[in-house]
Amino acid sequence: MRTASPTAARPLTQCRAVLFDFGGTLDADGRPWKERVAQLLREEGLVIVPEHFDPVFYAADDALGGAVPPTLSFTDTVRRLIAGVAGGLPFADAAVADRVATRFLQQSLAAVRANTPLLEALGRRYRLGIVSNFYGNLETVCDDCGVRSLFATIMDSARVGWRKPDPRIFRTALEALRVRPAEAVFVGDSLPRDMVAARAVGMPHVWLAAEASQGRVSCCPGDPIVHSLKDLEGLLL
Repeated sequence: MRTASPTAARPLTQCRAVLFDFGGTLDADGRPWKERVAQLLREEGLVIVPEHFDPVFYAADDALGGAVPPTLSFTDTVRRLIAGVAGGLPFADAAVADRVATRFLQQSLAAVRANTPLLEALGRRYRLGIVSNFYGNLETVCDDCGVRSLFATIMDSARVGWRKPDPRIFRTALEALRVRPAEAVFVGDSLPRDMVAARAVGMPHVWLAAEASQGRVSCCPGDPIVHSLKDLEGLLL
């Protein structure tokens, strides 16, 4: 995997804080939850057509936003989401949903564990935070993943009332960290939600793009693109 050259990127020498997206970023190398769930269902033998699958996924995702208790575990969150998705698809029964949820959780937890040493190293140099469109229980999810203590602030859209790309969720995170936009960098996997919103508040940003996205251009010329969180070592450590 190759990283955009740090010399070609906007300088990050003023950086005092690093903010991350959660889903698709900390728990996967640039692969959104929708894409991962679709792939796991295909591996179960289901025919997944984006124009049919996407509305079903978004409906199940929206149904959880602000509707779960803040103490809901990561396991139960994923199982509720995938049960909702399976309920909207033909031939996706409870057994399929259970297997997909189990594999999704295994993949996510393995990715977070693999990324934890990097987060610990970054935490020794920067203040860390999360800004995520989530369901209201992201702090509990981070506890379950074993990384809650690494973050000085966690902005869960369902708790703060603003969803990316609304710049207010970023400004709130920056205020909590007591840094100016130019003193922080945001790392996320979505161009329209993460990169564009970070640009709107004047924050440098790093696009975590899956390998399939190689060759695409970020929203701002000169901003780095990485294909694994480990590539941040060359930019920030």
